[in-house]
Formats: sequence, C-alpha cells, structure tokens
Amino acid sequence: MTAAPIAERSWRRLAEELTGRLWLPNQAPYETKRSLFNKRYADVRPAAVASVRTVQDIRHCLRWAGEMSLPVVARSSGHSYAGYSVNEGLVIDLSALNTVTVQATTGLVTVGGGTTMADLYPVLQQHQVAFPAGNSPTVGIGGLTLGGGVAAVSRAFGLTCDSLVETTVVTAQGEVLRCDATENADLFWACRGGGGGNFGINTSFTFQAREVRDVSVFALVWSASDPIELLTVLQRIVAQAPEEFSTRLGLDTSGSEPGQAGQNLRVSAVGMFLGPADELRQLLAPALEVATPDRCHIAEMDYWAGDEFLRHDTSADRFAARTRVTGEPLSAQVLEILVSRLRDWPGSGNPDGAGVGLFSWGGAMNRIPATDTAFVHRDALFLVCMDTSWTGQDPPDQVAANQRWLAETYAATGGHLPHAAYQNFTDPDLRDWQTAYYGVNYPRLVEVKRRHDPDDLFRFDQSIGS
Repeated sequence: MTAAPIAERSWRRLAEELTGRLWLPNQAPYETKRSLFNKRYADVRPAAVASVRTVQDIRHCLRWAGEMSLPVVARSSGHSYAGYSVNEGLVIDLSALNTVTVQATTGLVTVGGGTTMADLYPVLQQHQVAFPAGNSPTVGIGGLTLGGGVAAVSRAFGLTCDSLVETTVVTAQGEVLRCDATENADLFWACRGGGGGNFGINTSFTFQAREVRDVSVFALVWSASDPIELLTVLQRIVAQAPEEFSTRLGLDTSGSEPGQAGQNLRVSAVGMFLGPADELRQLLAPALEVATPDRCHIAEMDYWAGDEFLRHDTSADRFAARTRVTGEPLSAQVLEILVSRLRDWPGSGNPDGAGVGLFSWGGAMNRIPATDTAFVHRDALFLVCMDTSWTGQDPPDQVAANQRWLAETYAATGGHLPHAAYQNFTDPDLRDWQTAYYGVNYPRLVEVKRRHDPDDLFRFDQSIGS
C-alpha cells in the first residue's frame, strides 16, 4: 500500500511531540531503522520511521497516523519472513523499549516490546532462569510471542506464548491496556498466537520463567546416499522420544548451478535433550545404525552453552519459505517427492541453498486445547518448512526459477499434508491463510480485531480481518 504524500509541517508536528526521534528518508539513520532480516524486501521504503522511547510516544504516533489515514506497523527487529516489519506508511521502531527485569522470588520476567534475544539472554543467564524463546540473537520478543513462538525446549515446556502471563497493549485509540487471564482477557487470548501487528502495539511482556538445567546437544550430518531411509528412521525417533527431546531434521542442498543440487544433498539432525548424553545416544542409535554420519557431535553442557550451540546462523540475504503442519510422520511417498524436488533445485549464489526442515513439535505444545489460545496447532508432530534462497546478484531468471521451484514443491505436497501453516514463518503467497494460520480460531480473532481496532489502523496484506 503506497502512502499519500504528507506535508512537511505535519511531519514536523509529529517530530516535536516525540521524546524519541522521527527519521525521514533523507536522514542517515533511516536506512538502518527500515532494514529487514529478509533482504527480499529491501526496497520497501516507509514514509518515515519513529524511534519511540515511551508509551506516550506511541500514543502520539497512533493518533497522528489516524489523522493522516496512514497505515502503521511496529518494528522491533525486522524478522518478519514476509517483510511485514516495515510498510510504506509510518514504522514505529520499538528497539529502545528493551529493558529486562527478573523477579528473583517469583521467576517473573518482564521485557520491553522491542527486546531482542541478545538483550534478553544475558539477563536470564545472570539469574539462571529461562522460558522458551528464540534461537537467533536478533529475533524480537514481540513477533516471536504474538505468533506463538517455538523453541528448542517447547516440547518440554510449551510455546513462548504459553509462558506469557501478562502484556501491555497500546490500542489504535491510544488506550493502554493491561492484559492477562482476567483483565482484557479477549486481547490476552489473541496475543498468544494471533500474529504480530494485528491488534495494537505491545509495549511489554511478562513471562513465567523456570530454573535452568544442564542439557545435551547433538549435530549429525550425513551425505545423503539414502535420505529416505534416514529420514524415516529419524522421524520415528521423534515420534517415540520423550518430551525432553527436540530436533530439527533437515534435507538440504546448495550450489550456484542446477547440476550441483543432487551432488550436495545432505540429511541433518540438530537438537537438544534435557538429560544426559548417554541417554541421548540411545535415542539416536537407530539413525546411527542406518549410516555413519560425516559429522557426529553429541555433548553435555550447561543450558546457556546449549542455547548458543543451537543458535541459527544464516547469510540473512534473500529467501522464501512455505510451511505445513502435520500430526503424522512424512510418508515415504512424500519424502520421495521432496528428494526429487531438491535434486532439481535450480541453484543460486546464496550459500544457504534450499531445503526442507522438519521441526519436532508436540509434547507440552499439544497439552493445551486448540481454542484456549489463538495458537491453534495443538495436534502437531512436525512443522514442515520448505525454503529457498538467493542473492541480490543472482540474475532475474534464476531468482524467478527459485520462486517457481518453491511454489511447485509446496504444491506437490498438497495432496499429502494438511493445509495448515505456521504464522511466524509468514508466507505472503499463501492462499486461504486465515484457515492455514488460525483454523477454528479465526472468527474469534476477527471479533477481537473489530473490538480493539475498528478502523483497521493496523493493516497489512495478511492482517486479521483483511
């Protein structure tokens, strides 16, 4: 959506009301403040970015944007897969709202709405407490929580939003609402999985943390001579494993030329176990018997070293991802489809390449009924994520071939896997996203949206009610 031109005097009026700063396109910090994790959307240019410092700053921005009929979006770290962390209207930069406090006696952790994992984890480590959170230092707490939030410990301890006990929301009308299970309970319900940017701007979150414990971690990588047998066994391990076990199973390839894809195919399993390494080795033994991995790392360590071990490294260039959520292991037929598709990947200059990730879900995530929170995927075994990547230097025809490859790979699985998708891996090309992301909870989310944002100030391509 292209914003209508705003008179300079109107921008000046907004800037004078803020204790923070307003950045216009001709000012140097603007470029940093509009930057995104997914460089696929690097050309999106907001009319302005307001770096707020207080709740009152946010209220000024919302009132002003309403008067100007200008769409707004809150941005903490810019990790939206679909680029929804910025728009062509007013971006409200929350990065200064990044304080973290821990109540030692209760284990309650309160964080500002612009907090990233890099802000959060050092404070949690100091107090030796944790709750399920992100595995990248630049991930923001807001988007993570509002879309559900899945962590390495989620099979044991639930989603990020399952640990949420309170949040403060500034609504489109400028109301500052404290939301928990009894006060503004409808909005609290929606903030646990209803997706970021829909109902207001969350200025703080309070979570119930727990004491940390030592863990065991693992990283196994195979050259994929028989990927189907390996992935079949690895899925069986997940289905039979205790909740303390979690993993991301991967089937991936890379290379700049199409012919390299089949040669570079790999299978991987990376994860964490809340128990000793000898028990972890027993759990992984069936996969190790199928084939000897090229890399096999299994080790015990403290919780924070384990968290660092699992942190996600990526080129953070241009990428696209499509997801399905399934309650059953992928069949040999589906695995054959995926292997065939990856062998035909068109290649790109991005070293991240392309792949399929199977994130182990279930356990504590599934013990909460689907309608108790806005997060509806409470009967899952795997999140299946299909992705491809490219660079700004790849030729347009190769970029188009990558995007076409992903669309065709997603379509090829349609007759075999449910039409359900993870709202935090936002997919701008997803049809019927309302059902895929939110299922039976979508009508209630629309009611909450109309109650708290009747004029649809918080709007984007996949916003609730759009």
